[in-house]
Amino acid sequence: MKSFFREFLKRGFVSAWGGPVILAVIYYIVGRIEGIENLSVGEVSVGILSITVMAFIAGGITAIYQSEKIPVVSSALIHAAVLYLDYLIMYLMNDWIPKNAEALGIFTAIFAAGFAFIWLIIYLCSRRKIEDLNRLRKGKI
Repeated sequence: MKSFFREFLKRGFVSAWGGPVILAVIYYIVGRIEGIENLSVGEVSVGILSITVMAFIAGGITAIYQSEKIPVVSSALIHAAVLYLDYLIMYLMNDWIPKNAEALGIFTAIFAAGFAFIWLIIYLCSRRKIEDLNRLRKGKI
């Protein structure tokens, strides 16, 4: 368990720098577009802190896959649940999505579809690598 938290912190800190950088670029672009209202210093600060926390948690939770005691399917479900709660809580706290059933349903559907699509890509790529390794092991390459 100690190694999980160490790995969580390492991955979280590595991931956390990217969120604020991306948000700063988006804020810069938004600020350059005419007709778009400028954000206050407080809104920018809360946005940067929120994105940093989201990126830290999103990067850190990938350490769950390092545990050999947890099956991959369980790890994926834990990963999905933590990401979902991470994003949902931050989006609601910052009023980035409306607080109503329709918006939550749309958010949930988009999250589930995105997570499933990314896992499908990972699965297909992994399966192909395994097939290539098996052919190589059998001397068919």
